[in-house]
Amino acid sequence: MAWLDSSCIYTNTNPVNQGDINKLYGFGDCGEDHQASSARFGWNWNGNAFDIYAYCYANSVREWKLMGSLRPKEKAEMWIIVSPKKYAFRFKDRFETMERTCSTEQIEGYQLYPYFGGDEPAPHKMRVYIKEL
Repeated sequence: MAWLDSSCIYTNTNPVNQGDINKLYGFGDCGEDHQASSARFGWNWNGNAFDIYAYCYANSVREWKLMGSLRPKEKAEMWIIVSPKKYAFRFKDRFETMERTCSTEQIEGYQLYPYFGGDEPAPHKMRVYIKEL
């Protein structure tokens, strides 16, 4: 379960970066670096709500899918279900699958925690709340 409060509302210095996906929670997988193989949820502020994404790397290729939106302080369960060759993401009533590069039934990696940006650092301190279920 995760939620973001109003401290996570932001405007990037460079407007081109506003659509960048910040990372929320997930894991590196398949015994590789997370930019080669991983699954996690991401987010960004769209001006009205937080958009939530399924976000993966498979064979070092990045892919993302918009899953829905959250209002500030709205709590939502988010699930990543692991199976051989795919991840299934659940957010609210939406399900999406994405490619997984290993064929085991267990995660083979490490936990990934919140991370803001890429091109720009967070413009201020943000509070992200995560509760493992």
